[in-house]
Amino acid sequence: MANMEETMMFRVGTEDAPKASVVIEEACQAMREKGYNPINQLVGYLLSGDPTYITSYNNARSKIRKIERDELLEEFIRSYIEK
Repeated sequence: MANMEETMMFRVGTEDAPKASVVIEEACQAMREKGYNPINQLVGYLLSGDPTYITSYNNARSKIRKIERDELLEEFIRSYIEK
């Protein structure tokens, strides 16, 4: 039985997947151009998993769906901590 006090390691992403930061920026730009608030839309998508929170304009929806939601969240946290 594993020691419950040990810290688990969590790794996400693959080498061949598009870079999350680039996809996020492209999706945010598409949402701004269509008049949406990217923060609200991304929170809705991350919480629900419903891709319709992301506009299909400029293929933003299909691009963002190529990135796992946990990888998107990891990118947001990384960006926040590094700033």
